[in-house]
Amino acid sequence: MARENEPAAAGARAIVVDLIVAVIVFTLGLVVGWDSVRLGAGWASDGPQAGYFPFYIALLICICSAVVFGQGLLKLKTDRGIFVNAGQFRKVLVILLPSVAYVLGVQLVGIYVPSAVFIGLFMRLVGKYSWLRSALVGGGVAVISFLMFEIWFKIPLPKGPLERLLGF
Repeated sequence: MARENEPAAAGARAIVVDLIVAVIVFTLGLVVGWDSVRLGAGWASDGPQAGYFPFYIALLICICSAVVFGQGLLKLKTDRGIFVNAGQFRKVLVILLPSVAYVLGVQLVGIYVPSAVFIGLFMRLVGKYSWLRSALVGGGVAVISFLMFEIWFKIPLPKGPLERLLGF
């Protein structure tokens, strides 16, 4: 039987992930702080300069991430909990990989066709709906979105070859 704070399965330790995220967030805080100083992080005669508030937000971000990193170092030897097991990671990938494919699809062929495919496949594969219902809802959402944004509100969204073929 596994003792408390010991992993039941193999995987990345949660504390190591905490340390990595703390370093990433600290680095982002440094970048924002540096750019805020470049813009002007002081107080001018007419009030705060452009980088004043972002500088102090970046400072708070750096302080908080340093605290998280310090806490992580203190628990590094004792905390053996894992961040995610294989089953949980698979569930994340079921959402992440299609989402990445969707974003790439939007860049390549516009927003409407990838949206229809994304919604339809999610309904079918994750929601276990019939192919017909999935196709109808995915296509319907894409058509309604097209009508609403392109025709009624006159807001152009990324289009691909299908929309060009239709004259839009």
